[in-house]
Amino acid sequence: MNRKERMELAHWAVAQAKKSGADEVAVNVSTNRNIQVEYRDGKLEKLKESKESSLSLTVYVAQRYSSNSTNDTRKESLSSLIPESVSMTKYLSQDPFRSLPDPKYYEGQKKVDLQIYDPDYEKVTPEQRVKIAAEIEKIASSQSDKIISCTAGYSDTFFESTKVHSNGFEGENRGTVFSAGAEVTVQDEKSRPEDWDWRTVRFHKDLPASEVLAKSAVKRALNKLGQVKLQSGLYDMVVENRVNWRIFYSLSEPMSGQALQQKSSFLEGKLGQKIGSDSLTLIDDPFIFSGLGSRLFDGEGMAAKRRVILDKGVLKGYYIDTYYGKKLGMEPTSGSPANIITDYGTKSLDEMVKSMKKGILVTGFIGGNSNSTTGDFSFGIIGMYVENGEIVKPVHEMNISGNFTEFLNQLVEVGNDPYIYSSLRLPSLYFKDVQFSGI
Repeated sequence: MNRKERMELAHWAVAQAKKSGADEVAVNVSTNRNIQVEYRDGKLEKLKESKESSLSLTVYVAQRYSSNSTNDTRKESLSSLIPESVSMTKYLSQDPFRSLPDPKYYEGQKKVDLQIYDPDYEKVTPEQRVKIAAEIEKIASSQSDKIISCTAGYSDTFFESTKVHSNGFEGENRGTVFSAGAEVTVQDEKSRPEDWDWRTVRFHKDLPASEVLAKSAVKRALNKLGQVKLQSGLYDMVVENRVNWRIFYSLSEPMSGQALQQKSSFLEGKLGQKIGSDSLTLIDDPFIFSGLGSRLFDGEGMAAKRRVILDKGVLKGYYIDTYYGKKLGMEPTSGSPANIITDYGTKSLDEMVKSMKKGILVTGFIGGNSNSTTGDFSFGIIGMYVENGEIVKPVHEMNISGNFTEFLNQLVEVGNDPYIYSSLRLPSLYFKDVQFSGI
């Protein structure tokens, strides 16, 4: 289905739903193609391609709401599905807060190419895909006799979609995603640690070389040999850039309209108040070229905007969609983040580690939980013990715990190394006097 056909089908579906009695309608027509290759221990273990076309239909009728989807996009099938969906919606309970966004929130959409589609996507051959995975696995497996298992992979995705609302919104989206990397397990007399290096980009040419990915995954796994627990106590902590997502997601839930409306957010009523250190700034930027979260409009069709969420520790914004905006009596912003960036510092990860007297470099989180209502958290961690600026030994099965109202104020330094292989482009972060539990 080409672009013109998707747009025509979306408009037709909207008209059919309105004809069947819907007050408002949102239709999204999309196509996705995904290819996965996996090599394990010298053998091709997975070669999978899937392609899917779908139509989603959101219906609002008499203050009632339903969401429906199908993979059968033929008009002859939709001709029965659409009126049936409208008819069934009429039996649901009323909810006066359900509606499409006010059309004013569609206005101001930027007219810019965000460069999230690789025009060379069609040039990537099956042989190239298999070769990348095979190369990564072969190089990684040859790095050490301590390796007991290695899985390497490659994947790419192409997607395109057309969104049409009955109250005036039209939007189209097309993009590509490429990923490659490896997971490695090693062994000594006491343990079998594992680690990975997997990168995701918008353009095929931006994937790191197979040798880089393979050697990095092996090095990270080997660095864990001889892991120990440390004595419980207060330690300085540097969190590596690629794992800082765990902290952000623990904050994003209490920032949501749902948590605020349900009185399950420790950030309720704190808009404009200082909740973290001066080093803490978070910016939601949907306009980063080739960003993995870049977009011109959000899932509701509202025009994307660059927003400061935290400004030097001061809470500046929440994530509010149309539904919870109406319930809370607040202006909707967007119900989900795009790209998260910050004001980057001047030091690299190595430089921050060298400045530590006694601390732990956290290279991964292993389970744990956070309470969005109270702000309490407890996370399992793995990493490296640092003393006088030198890495001494690997550590594991330790926990950090505390409350975000205190923890966010313990941030003292932000690195200069944003992790560009995620929509959370956060750098390494340095916290002082964090409570660790060990032995």
